[in-house]
Amino acid sequence: MTAHPRGEAPDPAAEDHEAGEDAAQAADTPGTPDDGDAGSAEGADGGAEGAQDPERVPGGPAAPAPSEAEAELAAQRELRERIEQRKAEKEGPIAAGTKLSGPAADLLAAVRAVESGEKPGTAFFDSPASAPAPRRTAPAAAPPAPAGPSRGPEQPAPAAASPGAAAAVAAVLAGGGAPEALARPAAATLGEGAAQALREDPWQLLSVPGVRPEQADGFARALLGAECGPDDERRTAALVGWLLERAALRGHTALDADEVRTALAAYAVTDPGEAVQHAVDEGVVLVFQDGVDATEPESPEEAEETFEDGTRGDDEPVRVLLGLDRYALAEESLADGLARLVNSCDKGADWTEAAAAAPSSSAGELIRAAAAAGLVAHSGGEAARAEPAALIAAAHGLGLRAVGTTHSADGRRRLEEAVGDAGSAVTLSALLSGEDGPGRDADGAFALDVLVVLDAPQLDVETAAMLVESLADGTRLVLSGDPGVLGSAGAGRVFADVIAARACPHVVSRTPDPGPIGELVSGIGIGELAQVDAPGREVVIVPVRDAGEAVHRTVQLVADSVPRAIGVPSSDTQVITVGHGGSAGTTALNAALKERLNPGPGRFGGFDPGDRVVHVPAPGRAVPGSVVSADAEGLRLDCAGTPVVVPQDRVETSVRHGWALSAHQAAGMRWPAAVVVLPGDAAQGLSRPWVYTAFSRGERHLSVVHGVDQALPRAVAEVPAQERTTRLRPLLEALPTPDAS
Repeated sequence: MTAHPRGEAPDPAAEDHEAGEDAAQAADTPGTPDDGDAGSAEGADGGAEGAQDPERVPGGPAAPAPSEAEAELAAQRELRERIEQRKAEKEGPIAAGTKLSGPAADLLAAVRAVESGEKPGTAFFDSPASAPAPRRTAPAAAPPAPAGPSRGPEQPAPAAASPGAAAAVAAVLAGGGAPEALARPAAATLGEGAAQALREDPWQLLSVPGVRPEQADGFARALLGAECGPDDERRTAALVGWLLERAALRGHTALDADEVRTALAAYAVTDPGEAVQHAVDEGVVLVFQDGVDATEPESPEEAEETFEDGTRGDDEPVRVLLGLDRYALAEESLADGLARLVNSCDKGADWTEAAAAAPSSSAGELIRAAAAAGLVAHSGGEAARAEPAALIAAAHGLGLRAVGTTHSADGRRRLEEAVGDAGSAVTLSALLSGEDGPGRDADGAFALDVLVVLDAPQLDVETAAMLVESLADGTRLVLSGDPGVLGSAGAGRVFADVIAARACPHVVSRTPDPGPIGELVSGIGIGELAQVDAPGREVVIVPVRDAGEAVHRTVQLVADSVPRAIGVPSSDTQVITVGHGGSAGTTALNAALKERLNPGPGRFGGFDPGDRVVHVPAPGRAVPGSVVSADAEGLRLDCAGTPVVVPQDRVETSVRHGWALSAHQAAGMRWPAAVVVLPGDAAQGLSRPWVYTAFSRGERHLSVVHGVDQALPRAVAEVPAQERTTRLRPLLEALPTPDAS
């Protein structure tokens, strides 16, 4: 890697950094900037730049309009309604072959028994299924999505609370000394009876996004007085649920019970074990057994027969997991659906000629694998995206209905170019919402024979479950992506679990990413930060001493050095940094870049026409765009040619200036040039996946504003991806292999 002197244009003759001593090891721990839960906090960070000021938006208050999130997430809401409907069914057994069966039916039976008092919660320790579920009826057709741009599969926003409910909640909050600003979100989260619910159980305030235990405790003390104590069962149950929700923000679909008990002790709970038991009995969380070999105990009682060291009578390690029902049911549903696709595929298809005509050997291997299997995993770097593109083209040539779906509009554009067909790609959000794509057949399934999902590491478990439920029997599903990038913003690790479970053929691309950037990123993927030759100044290191200098040099690079020396304009250069806060986070960098590139008073709630922004309609989805204007309806954006109107009351939480992004926001997108900023205070937020993701966003040029000394090579070598606790892998491992089916 090359560097250039401070204050000068990129120069290939500059120094490289070498390994040294006394550097702090970067740690991938929860709570660090842009870690596993950062994607879920994108767009909701306190102190975000450009806070909405209604007085600055012409036209006064916004006219009532349908919720943008609801418009985007109609299909997601349908899936959640089906899951809730399943949970609510209390009468009679579930017929085999319809709705839920196998482990999911057992799971629901356990929940019902606990709720009815028939059995204690500890009687149920679930384990993976031993056989795939029968074919399920195709889901009902999704309702037509309301007209409007920028739809997505993320979690829908809570329904707006009525003014009366919000007023009643505000009165209760005032009595407990809580801010009135929580009234509307509390009423939206807890429903029309929120005021009464909070009176009876003040700790339900913890279910409101952003509320922390100490705040809920203060509210409860003000309402309950002497009746309030740290071991109040209402408090401990709320804490257990809150811990699981926080874990989901870091990507976990379940947590080790010991970890939950340890966390409860830190919140002054006297008997954490009893608190966990109560939460299970109340149905706040579900309990599972996860043995090392994922074998199923002979009976629930056998699962309880463990020694103090966590082993059973046969010395087999036993791990008890706790999980929220929404993620448990999503993983069960996803495992069911993947098994259905594996077993319903026509494995006798002859695609020999199409494979022989493939542009590369890896593409031919992928085509042959897709011909013989209903589910295929494909991994590779940026250049390897040509292989799923070749598969889509080959499927078209065979007269099959095939489409590829991507994480971002930029990814869709690149896939369309690779296939050579403008209708061959669609973003995942547009596919699920019905805004774009092949549409659904009479049974509600996508009218497809082959679906290729690119950027598969960004697929969370709930979105994956909804996607698979929308595929008809016989549809071939290919999950393709780069295993080295950051994982999904939502809970789960679907792509990694599918590969690890070996539940389907896995095609590993042999197509390397070209050029110095490709060479550098390939080394990072195996834990090596190597020096690369960059004769065309493709890779440049810019050393800095502190955060102030990092901001200064970043602005200089974007506004002057990269356009002049590399030929990439500022509009095509993306800045990527570790987090939103800090002295050189996205907030500080965007303020400096706006002042240089598009100065203005911010008359539209902190934004001016021409400002480069990123719209975050829901956690985990970032849509780049630019500000056009503002009026009574809200802030008007141009997102890659698509007009987007953001209502005034959502501008503060869903729109940021976009010259600088976090790596999570940048995942799935690429730019001609990227400037990665690593100030000294970013060291603890670095990991190999973060560096891999950030460094691979530039197509022609990468500048690294480097102020973390040896923390960078140490992170690449020693800080792998943060492990996520999930149950999908053992569920898939319990299924018969494709060869045995």
